[in-house]
Amino acid sequence: MKTFGGNILFLDRGDINTDEIIPAKYLTENSKEALAPYLLEDLKLADFDPKKDIKGIGAIVTLSNFGCGSSREHAPWALEMNGINIVIAKNFARIFRQNMYNCGMLAVELDGGVIDELFKEFSRNGARLSVDIKKSLLTFSGGGKEKTIPFTLTGFERELIESGGWLEYAEKHY
Repeated sequence: MKTFGGNILFLDRGDINTDEIIPAKYLTENSKEALAPYLLEDLKLADFDPKKDIKGIGAIVTLSNFGCGSSREHAPWALEMNGINIVIAKNFARIFRQNMYNCGMLAVELDGGVIDELFKEFSRNGARLSVDIKKSLLTFSGGGKEKTIPFTLTGFERELIESGGWLEYAEKHY
């Protein structure tokens, strides 16, 4: 099972698409590792520099419809190769969300009010995230504050996470 949590990158925008997560011009790379330097290269946000802001990040908190656009596994792979194994948002594009679980990664959906609260309380405090998969709890800390939030996984999602992804799950069950 992968490691979940760490320093958090807050991306204050909805509809971040797969071309912004990993630009299409890099889809010819021969390995997942080769995608790592290009993560979020085309994302345009004020005060965001992917070359500086991604280093040391383990989690992303963002708004709605994360991963919309093309249905490519390269987007979760680029996140994974940068040590980011959990994205938290109001919602996700359906195929992107499933690709995350297929890769043994977490795509956690939280209520919009909770996401807004996280941005207010933690986005400017160098926040960290701890994840307890067994208890389905997210613990945010930063700026002298701490907040624990439950999240939901279906039984199958939990099995994919615990197996390390779809391929590992299939090896055990088929």
